[in-house]
Amino acid sequence: MSIINSQLPYKKALVIGGGAFGTSIAAVLANKFEEVIIKVRDENLCTSINQNRENQKYLPGKKLSENLRAATKWSELLPEFREQVEIIIFALPTTAITEFLYDNFFELGKFLEKGIPIVSLAKGIDPATLEFPDDLYFNYFPEYSDQFLFLSGPSFANEIMDEHITVVSLAGRSKRDLEKVADMLHTNYFKVLTSYDVKGVLLGGALKNVLAIAAGIIQGLGYNHNTRAAMLTRGIAEMLRFGKVFNARPETFYGLSGMGDLILSTTGDLSRNKKFGIEIAKGRTAQQILNEDGYLVEGHKTAKAAYYISEKYDVRAQIFTGTYRTLYEHEDPRAVIAQIMQSPSKFEF
Repeated sequence: MSIINSQLPYKKALVIGGGAFGTSIAAVLANKFEEVIIKVRDENLCTSINQNRENQKYLPGKKLSENLRAATKWSELLPEFREQVEIIIFALPTTAITEFLYDNFFELGKFLEKGIPIVSLAKGIDPATLEFPDDLYFNYFPEYSDQFLFLSGPSFANEIMDEHITVVSLAGRSKRDLEKVADMLHTNYFKVLTSYDVKGVLLGGALKNVLAIAAGIIQGLGYNHNTRAAMLTRGIAEMLRFGKVFNARPETFYGLSGMGDLILSTTGDLSRNKKFGIEIAKGRTAQQILNEDGYLVEGHKTAKAAYYISEKYDVRAQIFTGTYRTLYEHEDPRAVIAQIMQSPSKFEF
């Protein structure tokens, strides 16, 4: 049984998805909420959280507080809990959002009718439709668009669990909900800065994953600091060009969800996208890595989406296109880099 701390400022929080990042955000919420429930699909994961106080699958060794527990079915959420929910966190990857909304439209609608904000943690672009997470949510709940917020920024789940100081961006349309959710998530080690630039924050979070793969490929091929610095600065320039297509604010890309997350993902050893790129440089195919290593790599599908966007809107994006060609057309990354280096020099911006 969970221990309820009635001295905390908020009542109940619901997190949908029990991956590493979702669990770490649930742990943050447990500092401010009397009870936090993570809704998961895996019965073993549910047991691990409830009995061992640990997400042994995704965050082994990281202990969870007593006011945090897991459930697998809506029916396990007691009426008292449902009535007192004040925030819902969607910790699902971009590719899983539409199916979940379709299957759970009625349940989610009841929460939205009560004015409860929903925060999405997804960092990707659907390669089939070129839609962003906000588009996917608004397709189902257009009348509640102001209640959806989008969190992104430099934040490894392991370091959040260890309470390292972390600062992220939260984008949305409603000043009231932005301020309320920022307070719900605020602790002495976790801080939220707010923004109205939803597309800019989402673009930064998605595109940096592709550049993290590129950084991994560069490192795996034996290139060092000079090459990484060149890729980062030119990568930011290409991100800004994508931003123009979606009317994103340029300064957003120099903030936490852009440059901040890009620096973390391309230099930190905990980045799954970077690890994926390193394995690509060793000669493994993308499908081999995904099938054999079994972890989610948001940048893989986003690389395809970014390539399609660049083709559709004539965005000059050599690094993104080169990453796509390496992953999907199986071109030798050394040849791709050589071709980029041989292309005509242009003005920097």
